[in-house]
Amino acid sequence: MLLQHVYLSLLPLVIAVVLAIVLGLLGHRYRQVNSTLVTLANAIYTVPSLALFAIIPAVIGTQVLDPLNVVIALTIYTTALLVRPVVDALDAVPTHVTAAATAMGFRPWRLFLTVELPLSVPVLAAGVRVGAVSNISLVSVGALIGTGGLGVLFTDGFRQRYLAPIVIGIVLTLVLALVVDLLLVGLRRLLTPWTRAGRA
Repeated sequence: MLLQHVYLSLLPLVIAVVLAIVLGLLGHRYRQVNSTLVTLANAIYTVPSLALFAIIPAVIGTQVLDPLNVVIALTIYTTALLVRPVVDALDAVPTHVTAAATAMGFRPWRLFLTVELPLSVPVLAAGVRVGAVSNISLVSVGALIGTGGLGVLFTDGFRQRYLAPIVIGIVLTLVLALVVDLLLVGLRRLLTPWTRAGRA
């Protein structure tokens, strides 16, 4: 159950980060697109998760108990959650740095991949951490439609009126969220060595 919970929560996070970076880049470069993306993302995030889990099988034709439904739903949620932080992260990159890179002959894609994206990691990492914890908690809701993960401990415990599985599920979910958060902090430090050098 723990391994399934990790799979169902982290796979959507990875996919959503890639999608959010692409959409955030569009929002950063084109302000008209930015307002539309943010409005759409806010609207999507207000849809109840259980309703989205139930709607997706009817839309894409999967079985109700297919874990793919949870992966798609959480990818949509996390992408909606991360679009704005990505735009904010790219906006936070100092303009004189991008201007200097442009003057040195950096093409737009090289500028983005080697200058803007690395410098936006500290701000972006905060949004990814929120998305990771949110996913770990939302996967438990998927147990209500029978998709597995640690949420099964909650549903079994309530059905049997037995407290032990519920407590174990809560503890494992909290520990998993803490471990993933610490790993993301470590990854952020690894990707931004200049921040450590600045503190030194």
